[in-house]
Amino acid sequence: MQERQLYEYAVIRVMPRVEREEFLNVGVVLYCSSKKYLEAVYTLNHQRLSAFCISCDAREIETYLIAFKNICKGKGDAGPISLLPAAARFRWLTATRSTVVQTSKTHPGLCIEPAEMLQKLFKNLVE
Repeated sequence: MQERQLYEYAVIRVMPRVEREEFLNVGVVLYCSSKKYLEAVYTLNHQRLSAFCISCDAREIETYLIAFKNICKGKGDAGPISLLPAAARFRWLTATRSTVVQTSKTHPGLCIEPAEMLQKLFKNLVE
């Protein structure tokens, strides 16, 4: 029997007007230290986004989300943050900020396979 591993996750949100604190869940980022796993999955439904915020630039938000995913993967072309260890990248991505793309507070859990848990969380919290 496989042992369950501690993981942390946060919901990725689009919050076009930070002062209103209204947001649209678009993805999930999950970090599991023991499995050396850091990954984000997202989807940007353009029709839903434009209904939520008519003035949002979906292409610009998509660019931010791609950068978010590239930082998770540790791609060097994603900037200096992507060169940090996975734990530091996760903490940086989930830090409190006042930008259009931000995350929820982090939440812990136990899982056997982080990739499966990421998909389950994505389905339950975003789709």
